Amino acid sequence: MNGHLIFLAVAMVVTGSINTISTKFADNAYSKGIDGTTRQFDHPFFQAAGMFLGELLCLGAHYVLFFRQKCQGKDPQTVKFNPAIFILPACCDLAATSSMYVGLNWTYASVFQMLRGSVVIFTGILSVIFLKRKLKLLHWSGMVFVLIGLGFVGFASIYQGGSSSSAPHPLLGDIIVIAAQVIVSVQMVVEEKFVSKYNVPPLQVVGFEGMFGLTILSGLLVAMYYIPGSSAGNHFENAPDAFVQLGNSWVVLVATLGNLLSISFFNFFGISITKYSSATTRMVLDSIRTIVIWAFSLIMKWQEFQFFQLIGFAFLLFGSGLYNEIIVLKCFGRHFIPDSKLKEMEIESDETQKLISPTDATVENGYPDDTTKAYNSAHRNSTVQ
Repeated sequence: MNGHLIFLAVAMVVTGSINTISTKFADNAYSKGIDGTTRQFDHPFFQAAGMFLGELLCLGAHYVLFFRQKCQGKDPQTVKFNPAIFILPACCDLAATSSMYVGLNWTYASVFQMLRGSVVIFTGILSVIFLKRKLKLLHWSGMVFVLIGLGFVGFASIYQGGSSSSAPHPLLGDIIVIAAQVIVSVQMVVEEKFVSKYNVPPLQVVGFEGMFGLTILSGLLVAMYYIPGSSAGNHFENAPDAFVQLGNSWVVLVATLGNLLSISFFNFFGISITKYSSATTRMVLDSIRTIVIWAFSLIMKWQEFQFFQLIGFAFLLFGSGLYNEIIVLKCFGRHFIPDSKLKEMEIESDETQKLISPTDATVENGYPDDTTKAYNSAHRNSTVQ
């Protein structure tokens, strides 16, 4: 692994970890609100808007790189498409992100990160139904292992010893995070069915989804202010109160800015490393990211170490490895070998057969040469023995 790839890998893990940690930092922080009361920062929809603003910055990064290539005399990739194709994925992203931030506010950061692995199950099922994809026993087994892992992780979050300021409603938070993965899987299917055919540059995809998501959510935040709810002043979401709390606490301000910037850089580094790495590398980096968040949560005493969570994490890793065809179980037969791997094995087998086949060793008159005669004789003798 060269230095450039190492830098991208470390940057991806760091920014990805900061994204979850900074959001949880803001959730745990106290600040004086618009009514003069000091309370926890509980504004998940406001935080989701910040996430979309971070994604929108990726659109700026795309055009910076685009014009840089122009100035260098290169011909950058241009694709004609209607930006409206990103509205539906942006709506899915909006619903999923907002739900996940609500869930993160109610459960533990490490549990939140692990439960996001449940997207494998829903993506697999929806791909069969809507994309007519055929899954092998390898993939279904991976989904079962992920399901078992989710059970262990969920149990560990409830077994922590009841609610706390870091996780006031762990069970409900877990359920919301898993439910959000259903929406994430819908987004993946929608993007594959309607967006992927245009071959739009990844940074541009993220940027447009951020633009539409921020626009729609900004309008919803206005509506949420007039809907009764549990936020400050009996509002469903009180954006003015969120701004006041940002101004009254540097911890909340830094955590919010960290969330905004980290999502931008995480997408940039993630897209960059995709060009140079394999699926195995990306899975390892995502696993390291989860471990970093878990370790940080333990250091900050946001949660206690639970052995059940470790078992669940192991099941989640193994299941994800099976589903993504990273782990191959050749000893269990063809159903546990990916189709791409099977084709490679068949090609290698055919080439090997051609090299050792006695029928290929012939002389010009069509009769076997001495080497082939010796091979046939030895083969007959071994058969008789």
